[in-house]
Amino acid sequence: LSEPAGSTPPDAAAEEISPTQAREGTPIAAESSPAAPELSAAAQEWIASAPGGMVNPPRKDVRLVAISDLNSAYGSTDYDPEVDKAIALLPYWQPDLVVCSGDMVAGQNPALTPEQITAMWQAFDDHVAAPLRQQGVPFGFTIGNHDASSARGVHDQFLFQQERDLASAYWQDPAHGPGVTFIDRTDFPFFYTFEQQGIFFMAWDGSSSQIPADKLAWVEQTLASDTAQQAKARILLSHLPLYGIAVGRDEPGEVMANADQLRTMLERYNVHTYISGHHHAYYPGHRGQLQLLHTGILGSGPRPLIDSRLPPWKVITVIDVDFNDPDLTTYTTYDMQTLRTIEYEELPRFLAGHNGVVLRRDVSYDELAPDEKTFCEQRLGK
Repeated sequence: LSEPAGSTPPDAAAEEISPTQAREGTPIAAESSPAAPELSAAAQEWIASAPGGMVNPPRKDVRLVAISDLNSAYGSTDYDPEVDKAIALLPYWQPDLVVCSGDMVAGQNPALTPEQITAMWQAFDDHVAAPLRQQGVPFGFTIGNHDASSARGVHDQFLFQQERDLASAYWQDPAHGPGVTFIDRTDFPFFYTFEQQGIFFMAWDGSSSQIPADKLAWVEQTLASDTAQQAKARILLSHLPLYGIAVGRDEPGEVMANADQLRTMLERYNVHTYISGHHHAYYPGHRGQLQLLHTGILGSGPRPLIDSRLPPWKVITVIDVDFNDPDLTTYTTYDMQTLRTIEYEELPRFLAGHNGVVLRRDVSYDELAPDEKTFCEQRLGK
């Protein structure tokens, strides 16, 4: 899955981050920590008008904000108002890091010209990346299928090589640096690692269902490293989820292939959370020992959860990390249109997709009623 020769600048090789630095985090100089950006008048008005008041959860050791699937129609250089609203509200939460599970632009169309693709990335910069840089907030992301799909043709060539080249060109431009502390950026922006305050992050190219064997070997070797293992926690960013959860996306090709094998590998190296997008539906789940945060969507086309009558939402999730909490993370998820919080109890206790059951985060399999277990078994043909 290597990119064209010359696409990686000389200084983009694996960088030396000691295990201690990965565990304790990179020291931040006082002068590099600007005052928190102020809320715009519009953001203040949204907060003031939130029904019942807008929740601001208690801050813990590290605060992340998770967003995903920002794009609109193919080729669009416009963004839905919820995207701009989310970025404008970030100073309210004051995150240490924003993570994105991909689909930042609206590609995956062979008819798009280089000029159109470049214009889409410029629009993304105007609406999302530049405001984050101005706010001084690092941005950790993974590539989505509409950014730079890794789908391959019959001769094993990338079907969207032009989009991959232009996505790489955008992110390799020093003016567009995401502000994270890289560990290995050799194949950035497709496969890379970084650390944030003692948390080890890996982004892999889940823009299609297949990860090549050589890249899987890199994933395993990297997760097994002292730098990864001595960190306080490990989190993976992917576009496609492991298991199907949304109407219209619960099928092969819309989830990672060999999901159980991938999950077993991630569990072996104590990855705590797998953050994904693509299904355009929010669901805080888990399977086995792996937390599965399906981030939902801010852009166009939210989808309902399978076997659910709930309306689809556009959401943003604040993730508060407490290294002394056995659960490690607490989610506070907002409906971006009303700014009310979405509680676990509103969501299905489990989702039985075509390739596996995902349990709601606060529910264990043993807690399922006999009829719920029977439903899962029948759905999966067991």
